[in-house]
Amino acid sequence: MASPIGQAVTRIDGKLKVSGGARYAVDHPVENVAYGFGVPSTIGNGRIAAIDSTEAERMPGVLAVLHHGNTEKLFRPANAFEESSRAGESRPPFEDDTVYYYGQFVALVVAETLEQAQAAGANVKIQYEAKPPLVYLNEAPAPSDPPNAKYTRGDADAAYAQAPVKLDASYTTPTETHNAMEMHGTIAVWEKEKLTLYESTQGVVNHHHVMSEMLAMPLHKIEVLAPFIGSGFGSKLFPWPHSLLAAIGARHVGRPVKIYVQRSLMFTTVGHRPLTQQHLQLGATPDGKLVSMRHEILQPTSMVDDYVENCVEATSMLYSCPNVTGIQHIVHLNIGTPTPMRGPGRTPSLFGIESALDELAVKLNMDPLEIRLRNYAEQDESSGKPWSSKHLREAYQTGADKFGWSKRNPKVGSMTKGDLILGWGMATCTWPASRHNAEVHVRLLADGTARASCATQDIGTGTYTIFAEVVSDKTGIPVDKIEVVLGDSSLPPGPTSGGSSATSTVLPAIVKAAQAAVDVVLLVASRTANSPFQNVDPKTLRMTQGRVHAQDKSPESGVPFQDILALRRMAGADGQARTAADPDQKNYSTHSFGAHFCEISWDPGIARIRVTRWLTVIDGGRMINAKTARNQILGGVVMGIGMGLFEETVYLASNAHPINNNYADYLVSVNRDIPQLDCIFLDYPDNVMGDYGARGIGEIGLTGCASALTSAVYHATGVRVRKLPIRIEQLIA
Repeated sequence: MASPIGQAVTRIDGKLKVSGGARYAVDHPVENVAYGFGVPSTIGNGRIAAIDSTEAERMPGVLAVLHHGNTEKLFRPANAFEESSRAGESRPPFEDDTVYYYGQFVALVVAETLEQAQAAGANVKIQYEAKPPLVYLNEAPAPSDPPNAKYTRGDADAAYAQAPVKLDASYTTPTETHNAMEMHGTIAVWEKEKLTLYESTQGVVNHHHVMSEMLAMPLHKIEVLAPFIGSGFGSKLFPWPHSLLAAIGARHVGRPVKIYVQRSLMFTTVGHRPLTQQHLQLGATPDGKLVSMRHEILQPTSMVDDYVENCVEATSMLYSCPNVTGIQHIVHLNIGTPTPMRGPGRTPSLFGIESALDELAVKLNMDPLEIRLRNYAEQDESSGKPWSSKHLREAYQTGADKFGWSKRNPKVGSMTKGDLILGWGMATCTWPASRHNAEVHVRLLADGTARASCATQDIGTGTYTIFAEVVSDKTGIPVDKIEVVLGDSSLPPGPTSGGSSATSTVLPAIVKAAQAAVDVVLLVASRTANSPFQNVDPKTLRMTQGRVHAQDKSPESGVPFQDILALRRMAGADGQARTAADPDQKNYSTHSFGAHFCEISWDPGIARIRVTRWLTVIDGGRMINAKTARNQILGGVVMGIGMGLFEETVYLASNAHPINNNYADYLVSVNRDIPQLDCIFLDYPDNVMGDYGARGIGEIGLTGCASALTSAVYHATGVRVRKLPIRIEQLIA
């Protein structure tokens, strides 16, 4: 049997999903469930002067109305003081009478039906003492020193002053909202003193710890279950107020409570990618070599949390430059707390960096690909460490050859197809690679199947299938005979699905746990009466294709492992392993790289842009599953096209209300906007990253997309778009 590693393996959970058998957070059948409705604030700043819930409490089906005046106080999470203890919003709901943002939950109605809860929620009378909210960066006080993120090497200011060629430009990325198809939701069930939470979370273990801390309960009295998640893009990394409301509501009424966050409140209470304003100054020699880079970023956060969308890291390492300064400040506005959104930090940062580099290339009359090659970083100059593996040059060349980049005419508006003007653009993409702690249990069963379990989760990226592939590779048991159990906090602890690190984190633990289970089988084979391997040194045995055999003989000569277990009357053989990052990794800089090439068509007669071709080449380590890996990159590009052309959350100045808080008005890419996308993986294993040499690729596909797109728009129209999203009025002004 050929190894499934690197093959296009169909998701093992796919049948359940397409048949309706997969249960998401609010799908679980729970008896006697009541429904919670979070009443949102209608002001963006101020305090609650009075709450009158008398009328709401008399309405049919209403079981309770909770608010800051009648609810026990919750606690704040440990956050930076403890690992796996981070909430999306550190302030617990109903902590006091202060309103910090529009849509903040100010009351909870629990009723027999959702409709009754919503109707009663509309009749909770709240009097506010409102103040004008701070909504935009230009309204807020200037940020104070020190900066929230900073990096420097050399003297960027002095080098810029002396540079023969200078570029000084500013770039803006808007507020973006995740909007996963599955809205956030929780079912809370109390059984005596134990709390079970059915959750939509990207971090089962973190969610478990946060709820323990904020509810002041022992860990063993809480269980978090998230077998299936309808995506999250970062918004479900950390617990949000609705989860706590479900827990306290269920405890108050003495029965299970189900809460989901309605679509309009997905724009307020469960995070977003914050707006960034970026000022870039590049100094270069006439032959295009960077001598100075200064990158200053300003971004908002909420009034209750200091969230930093770290854009400085990419500035420090992407290109070779002796003098670099990156500075980032945050300012506090009356908005909900931001949170990581696919490719946090690097996605907005690369829009600025890559756009500025493209502008510098135009100023120097140089090809955009050539200027990147001339500033290729042979090592990570931010740390002085060698790359663990880097094949970006090959990614550039492979992409250029496949796309036909040599045929690009650099003159603006010179490339046509009928009445359309074509524009070609390209950009670099990158994402850091990391590996954390994981513990995995593998059990080889007497019926010839296997089971692998871990308290990580599959957010739709294919984690279930990765587990099965690795166990299959190490045992020879077919993928379809391997059960994978994830998304349960009672299982061995696993990583959060964020930062493109889940796969690289769990792989070593799966490998070691599977091998440990195999070692048990081999030991049983050598110590069991009537075994064909009785008294044989287990070190001379192997298990391949699901069969135990001598190392110097073929698998066909051996015995199925389940027959060995049957001789001993054993139900199964267990292996468990806990792994952490290899200490040797600290000696290297671990990153993935790649390049985007895109073509747009511009119809000046009707002022229409359409993306017509897109190619992405990725140097992301070894691909474990070719099918799901491709899905990740193409999905990232679709989001990148949306970032460039459509997405922006718009706040009303008077009360900080996100006024396009629905699928109709918050524009995203749809099928008609997307051309045939192509993706190439270089597939070089990164041996520093451990078993199989895999690095995460969930986010890299989005980074750099928007700048490739605006580069192509400039090539077609001559208009340099520095503020996203691209708007028609920018192109016809």
